Amino acid sequence: MKALCWNGIRDVRVETVPDPKLINPKDAILKITSTAICGSDLHLYGGFMPGMKGGDILGHEFMGEVVEVGKEVTKLKVGDRVVVPFTIACGSCFFCEEELWSCCDNSNPNAALGAKMFGFSTSGLFGYTHLCGGYAGGQAQYVRVPFADVGPLKVPSHLTDDQVLFLSDVYPTGYMAAEMCNIKPGQTVAIWGCGPVGQFAIRSALMLGAGQVIAIDDSQERLKMAKEGGALTLNFKDFNVLDLLPEMTGGYGPDACIDAVGMEAHGYGVGAAYDTAKTKLGLMTDKPNVLRQCIYACRKGGTVSMIGVYGGVADKIPLGAAFNKGLTFRMGQTHMMKYMKPLLEKIEQGAIDPSFVITHRAALEDGPKMYAEFAKRGKVVKTVLDPFAVKSPAVERAREELVPQATH
Repeated sequence: MKALCWNGIRDVRVETVPDPKLINPKDAILKITSTAICGSDLHLYGGFMPGMKGGDILGHEFMGEVVEVGKEVTKLKVGDRVVVPFTIACGSCFFCEEELWSCCDNSNPNAALGAKMFGFSTSGLFGYTHLCGGYAGGQAQYVRVPFADVGPLKVPSHLTDDQVLFLSDVYPTGYMAAEMCNIKPGQTVAIWGCGPVGQFAIRSALMLGAGQVIAIDDSQERLKMAKEGGALTLNFKDFNVLDLLPEMTGGYGPDACIDAVGMEAHGYGVGAAYDTAKTKLGLMTDKPNVLRQCIYACRKGGTVSMIGVYGGVADKIPLGAAFNKGLTFRMGQTHMMKYMKPLLEKIEQGAIDPSFVITHRAALEDGPKMYAEFAKRGKVVKTVLDPFAVKSPAVERAREELVPQATH
């Protein structure tokens, strides 16, 4: 089969690899009909996450058709159409029973490696380093899905792939980011980062009763999409965000601040320059520029929701400000199985059509090109890849020009 494979920093290749096989009787094999490139994949692309090996298959946002099941799989059958969460969970350990699905104790075969890095192992993740299990990802034509009775969600035939694909990650992730804010009706939520997760966090915060959502980014295309989703927008290239946010909130600051950027935050000023210098020297792994701003901006007694991925260590976190302001911090990988079915119901009810976030489409073989374009963080917000698309000269010319499939 064809797959997108990581071969080093900014080196993603289309390779022919062996088809996946059932390893455990609880496994299923999926023929992938749609897959996407996530902002978290860029952390791997840029070499910011440890634990990758040459030839690792990328991708954790995917869906498709079940083509084979293990003998202990009871909830799925061949022909079922499913969307698969990026987290892998056993469904029976203490953490799964507490609905802390991304903390599963049994799904990471490399738990000892994860524990060395994080203190305790996380759950297994598709296509996301050997610290998280070394599982083959879904930017491929087929994938093995462990614990197939736990994660995959059957989707109704009347919904398109575009409508349900993002239940695999970014829609539940944005929703959890907003839910962690404990929003009360009429409150103000500020969101740093208008990538796909930020876009879903905007819409989710408004669904949960926020009176005002302020979206912060430096991409005009992403800010335009955020505005269409109901947010007030700030381009941090043009304004000092820490000066403007108190003015926009009666002098208090936002009730909650969401960091939807994480470890690769950029910006201007001394803090951003410090982060860049230390990461280039290998003295720090993460750039917490956005987290600092969230802490300083948030009102006293407010909540900082951290949904952007952090992978290692970061300096100059203003804990004194956080402590003296009495801030609450909530964070973590998304507990996917808690959210997928309820959010599917919102899609069926017409409350949201997640396909709004798609800006580009490509064949799997164009994946390396789309990774490079996405890394520029400009016009590309979300690319959907077709693993079985046949390339043609006309399609190739369109892709060379990177013509968006929709205008936002």
